[in-house]
Order: sequence, then structure tokens, then C-alpha cells
Amino acid sequence: MLLLLLLAIVLAQSLISGIWMQQIEKREMDGMLAATRDLANSAAATVNFFKTLPLQYRLIALDQLRNMGGSRFFVSLNKDEIHLKSIPNSLKKELVLQEVNATLSEKLGQNLDIKTDFSYPSDLHVFNNDTLLSDIPPSWSRYTLLMEPINPPILVTQIKLENGDWLYLAALLPAPYMTLDEGTAAPHQYRFIILLTIILFPFTFALVRWQTRPLRHLAAAAVSLGKDIDQPPLPEAGASEIVAVTRAINIMQQRIRRYIGDREKLFSSISHDLKTPITRLRLRVELLDDETQIDKFNKDLDDLEMMVKGALQTVKDTHIHENIESIDMNRLLGEMAEDYNLLEPRVTIEGHCRHLYRGKPLALKRCIANLIDNAIKYGDQARVIVMDDLEKNSKTNMLYLYVIDEGPGLPEHQLEKVFEPYYRLSHDGTGNGLGLGIARSIARAHGGDLELENRPQGGLQAILSLPRN
Repeated sequence: MLLLLLLAIVLAQSLISGIWMQQIEKREMDGMLAATRDLANSAAATVNFFKTLPLQYRLIALDQLRNMGGSRFFVSLNKDEIHLKSIPNSLKKELVLQEVNATLSEKLGQNLDIKTDFSYPSDLHVFNNDTLLSDIPPSWSRYTLLMEPINPPILVTQIKLENGDWLYLAALLPAPYMTLDEGTAAPHQYRFIILLTIILFPFTFALVRWQTRPLRHLAAAAVSLGKDIDQPPLPEAGASEIVAVTRAINIMQQRIRRYIGDREKLFSSISHDLKTPITRLRLRVELLDDETQIDKFNKDLDDLEMMVKGALQTVKDTHIHENIESIDMNRLLGEMAEDYNLLEPRVTIEGHCRHLYRGKPLALKRCIANLIDNAIKYGDQARVIVMDDLEKNSKTNMLYLYVIDEGPGLPEHQLEKVFEPYYRLSHDGTGNGLGLGIARSIARAHGGDLELENRPQGGLQAILSLPRN
């Protein structure tokens, strides 16, 4: 957002400056062409004046102009056309020459031979093709052509008269157009854009930070909501839209909390209500005389009681009411391995967690225990590999636990189905098919996930991924 705002400021200033410079350039171009027409009209009047003079008076008039001034042109009569070293082409140069030629043709007629061009003072020839402007006395040109230290280009007009002489007129364009500079943005304009951007930057930065701080708090709270549904409500602050979103999340949190509470009350009530009839049925079964029927009734009652306990276990284990705290995973795994290895070594731990992990310790212990139990049950041994991807300033820090067994593995189409409640592939009579579902629910409650994979060399591995938030 900050970069977009700064980009918008720079683009807006550049666009406004560009339009402003175009307007200025257009005004300058119109003024330059108007000044050029005035200069061309003066040149046409000078030509007409010399054409009206008798031949013997033309040189006298030239001497008077050189010595006394009074003309905006350096004028000379030459026997031949003087070849000029032209300045580099540019748009302004072409426009000025077109305007001069058009005005002179309009004032003097189309039948005259007119040559116009620009040349720098250091390259300008006068009188003939061998004499430079710098070779003549400075007083002859100081009234018209000297503009030190600028030394702008000089407009030279050569017109062939009826007697074969070339009337040579050299002049500077009027100020401020004499240099023929192309219209580019002035340095102060760039300084203005940079200065304005620097002034607006801290205010823009403060505005963005002020608006995004509630968003950051909102994002962090939304992430932690999945781990701790009983966290305090979010403060409703910031822009009206952010306040609306925060209020919606607080309302959602209250509804989820009520739903979980109602669900637990419902299952607790079911458990309490079912214990009494199950016990009563067991007493009545004892009154039967048929041993075969007694065994069948007791088996059905055991299954019913197991289902009730499994349902309650699912509710309690997937949402343990405990606070999030820093957990020493190395210590937790070590203690679990000691418990499993009391009689014989069945669990090995490889790798270590480099930093504490924030989560619910009892829930995570239950999750990992379910995975180890399955690995020992179906593969005799469990190998736990810890991979801690905690990197400095990283946004994807993850803690991975790989629980690997040496068992037969699972069919590929069953790798997801075994997470469904009460779904079991083994029919050995132990377990209720809830362990993997509970483990995945706990992993997802911490913002992570649990997946199963068959290893190429045989066996099954459970991948528990836990993000660090």
C-alpha cells in the first residue's frame, strides 16, 4: 500500500508537470514563432530598403550601419553566396526557418532566391567564404551579433538581388528564444517532485501504518483463534471497515464457543443418560438362564459402551481446554520414548527441535501418542524424526515430525479414509478407529496438518506439520 501510494504521488506529479511543461512549451513555441515573424518582417523591410537605393549608395549605407548601429542585422553585400556550417537539426530550428522563408516569400515575392540557415559564431563566414566573423573588427558586429559568453546560433538570410549580388543579413533571435534550446523539464521541476515526495513520504507511511496495524492484529488473532477459542475478544479499532470485520470475528468466536460448550454438554448428558440403562440391562442379563444369550447380550452392551466412550473421547481430545504455552518438544518426545521403552526399545528419536514450540501440551502429547501407538501396533517399532525449519525472518517456519514404522503400509485409496471416525482396517478387536481422526483434528487445531504416506522401501510414515506463528 505504501509503495502504491508513493507511486501514485510520483505519477501524479509527473503527469501534472508534463502537462504544465507542454503548456509552457506551447506558449514558448507560439512566442518564438511570433518573434520570428517580426524578425522576418524586419528583414523584408531591410531588403526592400536596399532594393530602393541606387547601387552607388548601398555601400555607403552599409558603412553607416556598421559604424553607427541602428539595425538589428549585420548586413553586407557579397558577390557570391556564402556557404554556412549549419548547426545540428532540431524541431525549433526547422520551425524558425520555415517561418522566415514563408514570411520573406510573402513580403518579397516568390521569384527571389532566398537562403536561410543557422550557424554558430565561431563557424560563421562573412563577406566571402574565407573570412570568419572573428576576423573582422569587433565594432562591426557588436551591435547585432555579439552575445558573449552565450554565443547563441546566428540566423543568416541570403537573398540574391537583381544585379547578381547577395544581400547578407545575420541576426540573433530575440530573447529568450535565441538559444533554440529544446523544451525539457527544468532541473527545479525535478527537485520540486523529489521534495514533494520526501515531504509526503512520512505522512503516507504514518497513514499506512495506522490503517494496517489493526489488520496485522486482526490477522494474528484470527490465526490464534483456531488454537485458543477462549482468547479475549479483539479490540474494535481502526477504520470503519476494519471495525466491522473485527466485530464479525468477535461474534463468530462467541458463536463457536457456545456451539462447543453446547456440544460438550450434549455428549456429557448422553453419556450420563446412557450409563444408567446400560447398567440396568447388564443386571437384567444376569437374570437370564441361557449362557449363550448372556454372552451375546454382554458383547452388544460392551460395544455400545465402547461407542459412547469413543464419542466422548473424540469430543474431549480434539478440544482440550488448556492454555497455549511454550513446549520443550525435545523433552516431551524424550519422556514419551522412555515410557514406551520401559520393557524393550521400541521408539527412537532422531533430530531435535531448535526452539520452544507454542501450543497445547496435552493435546500434542495425545496426538503424537496416537501416531506412535499405531506405528508400534502395526510395525512393531516407531522411528520419530524431528525437522525444525525455523529460519530467521522467515514467514513459513514449520516443525515437522515424521513417525515411521516398518509395517506393511496401507493401500493408496485408504490413506485418507482411515481418518474417518470409527473406520478401521484391522479387525483384531482392539481400538475404536478414532485415533488418527483425533490426531489430525489436534494438528489442524494448531494450524498444521497430518498426512500419511507409504514409503518406497516399505512401511508407513505419518507426517505431522506444525506451523510456528
